[in-house]
Amino acid sequence: MDGDLRVPAGPGIPAGLIVPAAELTEQFSRSSGPGGQHVNTSDSRVQLSLDLATASFLSETQRERVIQALAPRLSGTVLTVASEKQRSQLKNRQDARIRLAQLLRDALAPPTPRRATKPSRNSRRRRVRTEQRRSEIKRNRRKPRPD
Repeated sequence: MDGDLRVPAGPGIPAGLIVPAAELTEQFSRSSGPGGQHVNTSDSRVQLSLDLATASFLSETQRERVIQALAPRLSGTVLTVASEKQRSQLKNRQDARIRLAQLLRDALAPPTPRRATKPSRNSRRRRVRTEQRRSEIKRNRRKPRPD
């Protein structure tokens, strides 16, 4: 479990990635999740952190892409994933590692370009009809002409 973290191959990382164990930081604390009386005696909650600014396994382009994609989740440049779903610390550690690998894999995928589309004929007709109805409603609000 203390070994390197393997990020599976995906778009943007055809060979996958190996995150060295030395770059990962694990912290343990008491979980608020299931466990009954056991929950008060064991530190089963896991926080797994990775500093993306100093990550040696990322190229500069990958580092920029990951930091930009995960910006809302970052604290500075540190990505943290917590897990407390299971009663077992080991299972929570496995879960946190899987989630961190999935986040990195998704963040490294190149952005898909937007495909320009045109409004359909039916949607254009609906838009014109609603504009005509609205115009009619406003026309009926006017004072009658003195003719």
